Amino acid sequence: MKKLVHSLVLCGLVCGSAVAMAEEPASPHKLSGSLTLASDYIFRGISQTGGDMALQGGLEYTHSSGFYLGTWGSNVGWIEDFQGYDSGNVEIDLYGGYRGAIGDTGLTFDVGAIQYWYPGDRDSSVVPDADTTEIYVGLGWKWFTVKYSYYLSDEVFGFGPPAFDDADGTYYLDISASYAVGDTGLTLGAHWGTFQFEGNADVADYDDWKISVAYDMGKLSSVMSGITVGIAYSDTDADKAVWTDDLGTGEYLGDSTTTVWLTKSF
Repeated sequence: MKKLVHSLVLCGLVCGSAVAMAEEPASPHKLSGSLTLASDYIFRGISQTGGDMALQGGLEYTHSSGFYLGTWGSNVGWIEDFQGYDSGNVEIDLYGGYRGAIGDTGLTFDVGAIQYWYPGDRDSSVVPDADTTEIYVGLGWKWFTVKYSYYLSDEVFGFGPPAFDDADGTYYLDISASYAVGDTGLTLGAHWGTFQFEGNADVADYDDWKISVAYDMGKLSSVMSGITVGIAYSDTDADKAVWTDDLGTGEYLGDSTTTVWLTKSF
């Protein structure tokens, strides 16, 4: 009888601990990141590296409440070749916001702000500042997303004083779709966007569009879990006279481009 009692007590302690461990709530904090190698860095239809390869990486903290903070970086080429900086060619983004679902409507939302920072040396009397401040709001439904970005900084990616009027009030509208093809690991993407600059910087206005295919390599082997490969074709109607890399290779940065990339997420 004593052995039975001891066994029951031991089972209660062990089983109770196991149940307690099983019921322990998941942490509300999450840290994720990614590393990408791309044949070109295309941002809203415009090449940021002048057709050269890009190495990119980022980290993001998210809370179960919906709040998030992150940073992302890449090499770029336009800071010296297009903008006229004496040094630089690095982009560092700092961003944060709040995302979540709108009741039972099936709609999701995302609101936040992002600071694009391009460290480097320039003659401020001649060369506009490339640093840019953006706020945004997005809505999603099933495969579709619509995102509106509004610019608070006087300079928007180098368009601003002293070469142009203040460009605050510039906006970018992004309409995109992303469709996962069953359980194949394939994701099809499509995008259209329009950039509308404020003041006399409106000479830089353009529309851009893109189609893409991405594949989750984890479908082939667990060893490749978190690895994605993709290919995209993009094009714009950007004015060649405005968007040509006059200080570098002379390349038209808004030209049609096919880009391939490899991303590792963790």
